[in-house]
Amino acid sequence: NTFRNEEQTDYMHPLQQGPTFSTRPDRPRMGMSNERSIIAPIYTRIGLDVASVDIRHIQLDEARRYLNDRVSGIQDCLAVEGNIDQSAFMLKLDLITSLFDKGVVALVPVDTSSDPTVSGSYDVLTMRVGEIVQWYPYHVRVRLYNQDLGIHQEVTVEKASTAIIENPLYAVMNEPNSTLQRLIRKLNLLDAVDEQSGSGKLDLIIQLPYVVKSEARKQQADQRRVELERQMSGSKYGVAWADGTEKITQLNRPTENNLFKQVEYLTEQLYSSLGLTQAIFDGTADEKEMLNYHNRTIAPLLTAIVQEMKRKFLTKTARTQGQSIEFFRDPFKLVSIADLAELGDKLTRNEIVTGNEFRAVIGFTPSKDPKADELRNKNLPMVEPPALPSEPPEKDGRTFKMEA
Repeated sequence: NTFRNEEQTDYMHPLQQGPTFSTRPDRPRMGMSNERSIIAPIYTRIGLDVASVDIRHIQLDEARRYLNDRVSGIQDCLAVEGNIDQSAFMLKLDLITSLFDKGVVALVPVDTSSDPTVSGSYDVLTMRVGEIVQWYPYHVRVRLYNQDLGIHQEVTVEKASTAIIENPLYAVMNEPNSTLQRLIRKLNLLDAVDEQSGSGKLDLIIQLPYVVKSEARKQQADQRRVELERQMSGSKYGVAWADGTEKITQLNRPTENNLFKQVEYLTEQLYSSLGLTQAIFDGTADEKEMLNYHNRTIAPLLTAIVQEMKRKFLTKTARTQGQSIEFFRDPFKLVSIADLAELGDKLTRNEIVTGNEFRAVIGFTPSKDPKADELRNKNLPMVEPPALPSEPPEKDGRTFKMEA
């Protein structure tokens, strides 16, 4: 009981427990320009869709077809727990979010069954996402969270044992003059204009009844400006008086510029480059839009991840033996109930899936009926196999031939 063990935890010395933080220290942080704009929702939407796809360590048959899932440390990291702080889902979400923000990240195996630098074969037990801060010919310097000390540290790891994943949409999202970076700069300018227009300034121009050219006239004009500011700030309702010969012009109006049109244009260009639409964000996209989104945006990201993990975390011998790391997207997630019933009838009738396999899709428990595991068309009557011909009868030691 955690309350009965209170004396073992609460009164432990802070140095024995490690450093403490008011917020989660291993949580990835976006750059300020990405976090304070509409870019963060785009990162989050794509990251959630990628993290929802299953990535598995599998076994292939002789024809390179999926056979079954393997039991390994990599499989646990990809399906259950990435590390002590992150589940498999949050690890993938951390990977995609950091990949969009930095352009390239490292997926480092932290705990392994043996030393990767010494042993050619090892199993990955835990892994974390790190930011690459320096590049070497055969190594990289990674800023990684150390769970034992509770802080981020820079460590040098080998490229051969670290999955270095680059954003396949780097030219669109991370290049200095890419569409996304231009949109970020325009949004920052638009925010600056909005802050300036909403800062509370009056933007008044006072036309005095004399020519301000000499030094004495300039000082007199400054005194008049200070006097008007003092009246405005000292008044309860912001009222001041002016001479009948003075003319006051107010410039506090919306600044006319084409920033907003440029932001709209760059947003449309970014959506088209990423295969996104507004319907995808609000959940009203049809089947064709979602298929285009998955094929043009989600699939390239998942392919870059699984190929890098396959070539770094699986040895050549393991790949020769049929081991692989692949992603599997559930094709039934976007299907309605009416279409799902019709689809299930077609799949079982054409002997593509069994009844129990389709029951798992809709969340039902497997049926105990042996026929539910048979791959056959249930709408056709079961035909008994023809009987084998019996042995020809013998009579007086002689065999008689039976004619058909």
